[in-house]
Amino acid sequence: MANLIAEKLTYSYSMHSQPVLDQVSVELNTGTLTALVGPNGAGKSSLFRLLQGETKPNKGHISIDGHPLIDIREQVALMPQRNTINWNFPITVEGLVALGRVNHSRSTCCELEAALQRVGILELSQRRLDALSGGQQQRALLAKTLMRPAKIFLLDEPCSALDPPAREQFLIIIRQLADAGLTIFVSSHDWGKSLNAYDRVVALDKKVLANGTPKDVQQKLDSINSMGNHCCG
Repeated sequence: MANLIAEKLTYSYSMHSQPVLDQVSVELNTGTLTALVGPNGAGKSSLFRLLQGETKPNKGHISIDGHPLIDIREQVALMPQRNTINWNFPITVEGLVALGRVNHSRSTCCELEAALQRVGILELSQRRLDALSGGQQQRALLAKTLMRPAKIFLLDEPCSALDPPAREQFLIIIRQLADAGLTIFVSSHDWGKSLNAYDRVVALDKKVLANGTPKDVQQKLDSINSMGNHCCG
């Protein structure tokens, strides 16, 4: 099991600044695929840092299966944005994925192969990073993240800058991971039809604007817009 519950999280960069997140509550259930959508500055990355335990909320509480997050932080892994990686670094796909182990402990061939197989790039294991397409790079980064002993995975803008076919393939892969029992939370700028691939959607702009199935969230946002309120860029 890997059910994460975040209750009424409030977070500010300093005592005198406005909250980046204000009373944000989120629940992630085992084996579900959830999208986190919102404009730039909505607080998506800040929420991910809180859920990973990298930073602490000013108010609120985060638990996994009833245990405080601080006690079991290893259950949560973050896949960073692609632009945080130097894709010209002279290393192979296999070398990158091996770095995903905690404290860079030695990985077995079986573990590496399993991670590469799960994202569909086992045949690219000896290819250099700079020879990969954008979609292949994202899958390699996902394989690296899957090397961590976690059950909850936070994916930060994994589909940004991908063309539609690569984006569709990536969504298929993370759907399969969720169906296999992992808990996947994906931040995105995409408000289009691809959200229908998710079980649930959380719309965020410092506060939770809507939270539910893709259809329910779209209806809620349409209702907000119809009242003349600005919610998304």
